[in-house]
Amino acid sequence: MERREYSAGAVKHSFWFMEFRKVVALRSDGKSWHEIKDLNEKENIFGAPTTLRATQILNTVSARVKCLDDGPGRLLALAGSPCSFYPVFQSCDVAAQKLFTLVAAMAYDTLFAEFIYEVVREKMIIGSNELADSDVRIFFKNKQEQDEKVAKWTEATTKRLGVCYKTMLYEAGLTDKAKDTRTIHKAILDPVMERWLMDHGFEYCVKALTGVR
Repeated sequence: MERREYSAGAVKHSFWFMEFRKVVALRSDGKSWHEIKDLNEKENIFGAPTTLRATQILNTVSARVKCLDDGPGRLLALAGSPCSFYPVFQSCDVAAQKLFTLVAAMAYDTLFAEFIYEVVREKMIIGSNELADSDVRIFFKNKQEQDEKVAKWTEATTKRLGVCYKTMLYEAGLTDKAKDTRTIHKAILDPVMERWLMDHGFEYCVKALTGVR
């Protein structure tokens, strides 16, 4: 999986599962990115409250989709593994589609991916099913010690990122919605989805979601 520069942009983003599914459906129907952009401007396909928000949603969701479309395994042509994730996504049930959406968010946001890999995955490996606020604080403290850019972020920013991360984990089905300490639910990946991810360079995400070394 491509490593991107750390960003706090997630404070402005949501999980946007329904929006992600809408874009995948449009792309599967043969719509170009330009056509989807025009459709969003004319029909507000996401039901966004403002034009600015509609544009922001499309920009973020389309970028996430492209991270899977143009991922590290995009040139692979393995038997039984379609190059595009669209048919795999559409054949999955809602729970698996939400995990696909989470993987796309991880591919788009390296810091979020590392949070899942280094915190949630490690919890599952040691047999713990609890995600506490202290775990989130320690993660950002460690990143601030390791990275000059993150070191400049305010406490308010890291708190907002923590809230965003926990919300996306809940909406993807990886945790419950407890106020403080949350229960982690190990992902059970659809076999076809898991094979596609492994064949296309997303082994990191598979390990992060299933809690394996």
